[in-house]
Amino acid sequence: MGLHKIIIPTPFAVGDVNSYLIKGDALTLIDAGPKTPEAWLALKAGLKEANVTPEDIEQVVLTHHHPDHAGWVDGFENAKLYGHPYNDLWLRRDQAFFDYHDAFYLERLQEEGVPEELWFWVKKMKRPLNLLGDRPLDMTINEGDVLPGHPEWGVMETLGHAQSHLSFWNEESREMIGGDHVIAKVSSNPLIEPPFDPAEGRPKSLLQYNASLGRLLKMPIDVIYSGHGEEVRNVHELITQRLEKQHLRAMKVLDLLDGREGTVYDLTKQLFPHAYEKELGLTLSETIGQIDYLLEDGLILERLSDNGVFYYTKA
Repeated sequence: MGLHKIIIPTPFAVGDVNSYLIKGDALTLIDAGPKTPEAWLALKAGLKEANVTPEDIEQVVLTHHHPDHAGWVDGFENAKLYGHPYNDLWLRRDQAFFDYHDAFYLERLQEEGVPEELWFWVKKMKRPLNLLGDRPLDMTINEGDVLPGHPEWGVMETLGHAQSHLSFWNEESREMIGGDHVIAKVSSNPLIEPPFDPAEGRPKSLLQYNASLGRLLKMPIDVIYSGHGEEVRNVHELITQRLEKQHLRAMKVLDLLDGREGTVYDLTKQLFPHAYEKELGLTLSETIGQIDYLLEDGLILERLSDNGVFYYTKA
């Protein structure tokens, strides 16, 4: 099978990112690193190992829109660009989207009880846009499609870590190209992102993520080629452990609400006393995930106060 892994440096805490070259009826690159000079050098070197130049690439396919995966999409002038429809919001970056984006996050911070002096985080919720490509998709792909030129690779929508997340499943070889859906060494962060359709309201990222993981438990996967780090081979065992840990984290939040009422911001400060100031967006996302989990199971109650803040108590 013609799968060639290219390891690309990133300026992010997550470290290197993986791209994958697939040879078939089309020459396809899955993910394209962040838009840094170092990443471009690594991409070209990795392609050269496979006797390929950037001009030879016929299509670039995105697992999701985050800048460590979608940076160099404009480095392949002969390639068509494919991905989930949500990618386009970020690749086009028009003013209407940014207005919607900022309003969405401001509303979240307000209802989470975040004090007004921290609302500047709305601007920080934009990922490092200078490291993201700026060409729109040529074609969207989603659940039930197959990769153009590679009929053996089916497309799965695996939302949770991103609202644009796709994975690619080869049923015959029992291999998956999984982006950031399942990473060997760390559990992916289910990030709060504006919904593709504003009418839908805030996506419940952790519940989406758990459902996406649950689908994988029913599939005979031998290996996942991950967006970061090494391949994942003990797939079912790892996912089962992650879901158990997830349950324990939610129970910890439930204990914090024993006999008292709290906001998402209150809980975030207790759960992440050292990290919340530097990583407010990530830590709030994590706490909201636990709240969604507990609400879904009927273990807590939600109250909306007169000033628009949600308060939570044990049921």
